Amino acid sequence: MAATHPILLSALAGFICALIFASIPVGPINLTILNEGAQRGFRWAFFIGLGAAVMDAIYCGISFTGLSQFFDHGMVKATMQVMSFVFLLFLGFKFLLAQTVKVPTKLDSASEKIEARIEQKIHPHSAFATGFIRVAANLGVLVAWVVLSASLMAHDWVDEAFAAKAACVGAVFAGTVFWFLFLSFAVSRGHGKFSEQTLLRLQHFSGLCLIATAVFEGAQIAWHLARHKL
Repeated sequence: MAATHPILLSALAGFICALIFASIPVGPINLTILNEGAQRGFRWAFFIGLGAAVMDAIYCGISFTGLSQFFDHGMVKATMQVMSFVFLLFLGFKFLLAQTVKVPTKLDSASEKIEARIEQKIHPHSAFATGFIRVAANLGVLVAWVVLSASLMAHDWVDEAFAAKAACVGAVFAGTVFWFLFLSFAVSRGHGKFSEQTLLRLQHFSGLCLIATAVFEGAQIAWHLARHKL
């Protein structure tokens, strides 16, 4: 049981992270599923999400590669905890205060240019390829997973063992698929009746979730500081 505990913890952490970050912000994949699901039905929308989930899991796996050696030093571990707190707090307020469905950033603009170039060359004809390529071309997804995977390891929620990392990546895939399955079903049943106001409310709720997570991280940092009387 003691041997399986780190794996279960890693899987739970990966699944929760996937659910949160697959649904926020209301980005290209979610908007694509909303549009395509309303026009072409559940199956097409779900396979877009499936392709996106596969690429998400690949980026997550890449992010874990080579990170273990950096956490042998306590200072690096503490720095990553502070960085993840700032990152989550920044994103949370950015989404909470958003006035439009999509919050544009310079990274988004760069990703859109890369995505456009890739699609011009590859011309994806299947729903799966569309979702896969759009996530692959989104630099923000890779950056987010690098920060998240480092944060998970810094908090010891994902063990350094290969089995724990594999469990986390598998759970990320499962959580992402679960969200896109739900979204595809909802939009196919709702026939596209998702107003911009509804999506904006979802984005605001996501911002609140991120802020709550950041507050939890901040409380842990404060507890560690008090414990070591720093």
